[in-house]
Amino acid sequence: MTNPFDDPEGRFLVLVNDKGQHSLWPGGIDVPQGWKSVYGVSLRDSCVEYIEASANDTSRGDSPGRAV
Repeated sequence: MTNPFDDPEGRFLVLVNDKGQHSLWPGGIDVPQGWKSVYGVSLRDSCVEYIEASANDTSRGDSPGRAV
């Protein structure tokens, strides 16, 4: 069985937790408790771009972590 996180053609979500940490998550798998979807379902590259843009957004007062 192939790891769904490694599928370059897969559809993904971007999740965020209450600490502002972002995570790439396969679109067909339930979102884990404590996380919410903030982007997607979309291609992996698009989701990674969203996470990188969020991590580089200096206009926000918080300092989000990156849990990809």
